[in-house]
Amino acid sequence: MGYVNDRRFAESYASHRLSVRPVGRARLARELALKKIDRKTIDGALDQAFGETSEDGLIDRAIQKRIRTHGSPADRGDEKRMFDHLARLGFEFDLIIRNLNALKRQTIKDE
Repeated sequence: MGYVNDRRFAESYASHRLSVRPVGRARLARELALKKIDRKTIDGALDQAFGETSEDGLIDRAIQKRIRTHGSPADRGDEKRMFDHLARLGFEFDLIIRNLNALKRQTIKDE
């Protein structure tokens, strides 16, 4: 009767979370796993959700939000705090490094 459908729940949960707050694939997978959804269902839901919304766009939103609230990173300590924030949001290491380097290049270019 469709009262409990893990696949549909996982897909709608992932889609909703990405529309509300930019989070990475790892964080979303952890949240669904805590809700006792099996790994295969999680992978399918994440594939669908991240097929509709790119992780590059999500990390850009997260970085811009962080800059609005805390300002641009002024030193290595600020960069580390931003890196840690993005890692807690579940974004992959390579994606974070690439975007922070692009932000640094943009900041230098603007000065």
